[in-house]
Amino acid sequence: MPCTGLAPASFLMFSLNLAARDGGHSPSDLNCIWHMTTSADPNDYLSPCDVIDAGHPTIVERASRLAADDPIETTRRCFKFVRDNVQHSFDHQRNPVTCRASDVLRERTGYCYAKSHLLAALLRANGIPAGLCYQRLAIDNQGISFCLHGLNAIYLPVHGWYRVDPRGNRDGIDAQFTPPLEQLAFECANHGEIDVPGIFVKPMHSVTHCLRTNQDWAEVASALPDVPSGYAAR
Repeated sequence: MPCTGLAPASFLMFSLNLAARDGGHSPSDLNCIWHMTTSADPNDYLSPCDVIDAGHPTIVERASRLAADDPIETTRRCFKFVRDNVQHSFDHQRNPVTCRASDVLRERTGYCYAKSHLLAALLRANGIPAGLCYQRLAIDNQGISFCLHGLNAIYLPVHGWYRVDPRGNRDGIDAQFTPPLEQLAFECANHGEIDVPGIFVKPMHSVTHCLRTNQDWAEVASALPDVPSGYAAR
């Protein structure tokens, strides 16, 4: 669903209302979850962590090569690099399974979650606040099985928070960087699908657990995480 770039408070209510509409929760309930996992301060989305290892030498070097004088152009370059130069593990049936940003950069493959970790790391290394977002999407046409899908939110000058999806394009998927309008890979259009509220500083634990405990791309495909209890991020 295209929308303009959103300031933190607006993005919060945007996410809560969508999730309440599609997921059967009240905005007040989801508000508690949001505060457990996210921050209203864009500066909190600059620091590295174990998974988004923005200080790793290879991340710093690649980020420097992608940097431009304008933060919008830097963001565009980083987004296109991850989208087009890192193969989606399922689309290309590639191993190894990656999680940490520097590992994704080295192996040039990863699931959507891993690719979002790399994009966040490259942007943070360039001084651009970047967080993680999730959608809950149906796996089958019946809407019985669901999984999380990982993407990013970036704090851009003038536009505020703006979501992008670096998972990689293929037939039927055309994710682009076109601020202030969003052009994501997927829409939450079916019953039970939601935009998970909030912009996450760190990955959800259920996501990192899946990527770290499964050793093959096919194993990950059969164990994709769904919305965890409390949306706990660690």
